[in-house]
Amino acid sequence: MRTLLAAFAATTILAGAAQATTVYPLDRATILVGSPFDFKVELNKQVKPEDVKITVNGQDYKTVLGGEAQFVELEKGKEDKALGSALLLRGLKISAPGAYKVEVAAGDETKSVTWNVYETAGQPKAKNIIFLLGDGLSVAHRTAARIMSKGMTEGKANGRLNMDDLDRMAFIGTSSTNAVSTDSANTMSAYMTGHKTAVNALGVYADRTPASLDDPRVETFAEALRRTTKKSIGIVATAEVEDATPAAVVSHTRNRSDKADVVGMLLDVKPEVLLGGGSAYFLGKEVAGSKRKDNQDYIKLFQEAGYKLATDKNELAANASADGNLLGLFHTGNMDVTLDREFLKKGTVDKFPNQPGLVEMTKVALDRLSKNPDGFFLMVEGSSIDKMSHPLDWDRAVFETIEFDQAIGAAREFQKAHPDTLIVVTGDHTHGVSIIGTVDDEKPGTEMREKVGTYAEAGFPNYKDENGDGYPDKVDVSRRLFLSANNGPDHYETFRPKLDGPFVPAVQNEKKEYVANEQYKDVPGAVLVQGNLPKTSESGVHAVDDVVLQSAGPGSEEFHGYMEQSDVYRVLADTFALGSKQTN
Repeated sequence: MRTLLAAFAATTILAGAAQATTVYPLDRATILVGSPFDFKVELNKQVKPEDVKITVNGQDYKTVLGGEAQFVELEKGKEDKALGSALLLRGLKISAPGAYKVEVAAGDETKSVTWNVYETAGQPKAKNIIFLLGDGLSVAHRTAARIMSKGMTEGKANGRLNMDDLDRMAFIGTSSTNAVSTDSANTMSAYMTGHKTAVNALGVYADRTPASLDDPRVETFAEALRRTTKKSIGIVATAEVEDATPAAVVSHTRNRSDKADVVGMLLDVKPEVLLGGGSAYFLGKEVAGSKRKDNQDYIKLFQEAGYKLATDKNELAANASADGNLLGLFHTGNMDVTLDREFLKKGTVDKFPNQPGLVEMTKVALDRLSKNPDGFFLMVEGSSIDKMSHPLDWDRAVFETIEFDQAIGAAREFQKAHPDTLIVVTGDHTHGVSIIGTVDDEKPGTEMREKVGTYAEAGFPNYKDENGDGYPDKVDVSRRLFLSANNGPDHYETFRPKLDGPFVPAVQNEKKEYVANEQYKDVPGAVLVQGNLPKTSESGVHAVDDVVLQSAGPGSEEFHGYMEQSDVYRVLADTFALGSKQTN
């Protein structure tokens, strides 16, 4: 019995030690042939270099991976905490496809991981890729956008969204490497690198050291295009161009908040078209509104690199057909959302009165990028589906979804004239929102919750689009969709659109806890909804649900069934033949 217990204890200790050792890239990583990546081993103890043995498919790692290893005898964490030894090789490439088993041994610490190194088609399947991402796009957003925009009669939609006719589909898993839940940084990073990573990370494996810019890097899709092709690159977003989703196309940082550094990374890659908000991170700290901590003028640096600058929709239109690279910065922060920008004139519209919309920016980007005879990659983000879903402002989120769908329509029109174009439409993650029924102001009573119709009592909403612009003429119709989240802080449900500005569901009290915002307490019929999140949460959070990916065009046949977000990169790489002998 004692022998069995001792054996069990020894096995447990070794298992714990094995977990303490970390190898990047992680187990089951998929790596494009010829794509540069950093290799790191983190040990749980301090050892000497000669005590570390690393093999790849049974051979010494130097023989297979090459490169100059940097050995750190003792890595330090926060507050100078000793972490253990580490070994790092940067910029490695593997030229032959296949399975690579990496085994690490250092004293009683062991670890084994396997990588799948893959090649791609020998010839490109498409000339262009348009990758459209609705940030936070959930099924309920799509359904609500269709009903608000097109209407419904006798249970059938009166029209279809542009995304409805994309014919190849897949369910996409969104979880991060360190949690089942996720954020926009690591999700888009998985799409754009083929490697899953941790929450808040972009283009790196998030290691244990505190510094955010020295983590093991993996190649981004934009960098792969620069390395292997002459294609143009475009980035369009209604968020700050340094925000997580657009940043993931080019960036390498453990912390998505390193926005000033992301601007420098954008300049390094030099996408031919860069349109969105976020000029505050381009301006030197002495300029009013700047969020930089230095006096570097990145607008000047981009102009010196050959970019023409547009700061409003008139300047954007004037540059639509011009040659050369284009930088469009239309807001110091995130651009105003569609409902405020185009209809209510709320938010910061008075300060930035002439902002273009996502459709205008997409059309200009397509016009500029299509001048390249070698083709292009364009990423378009409907950024504020997410930004309006966090504060549970569903009407604004649905209007953002309609705008996003109209940008998909612009891409589809381009594809008709350029059938050698792959279109991919997806979300980075979801929100926990569903359509419950309707809210009908004509129902009797003063309690708004009694005006909620479910099942047969829901009927159909009475939105109208008489001017044919694809948006309901009024958002505050008498019988409207009732959307509800499955998570959130304490807040007052008003059952009404927020016409005075985006909803602020919770505010901090003197204890630094988020409590229901009493601004909405006296709205007639408002109901206090007890939250189900920690009181440190000011808004709703992302859901772990799969996202739906839809696609059309050459290469789309590879999207099917269930896929991880990192698998999507492989389809993009295969469509452009980035891992073929012709491109390496």
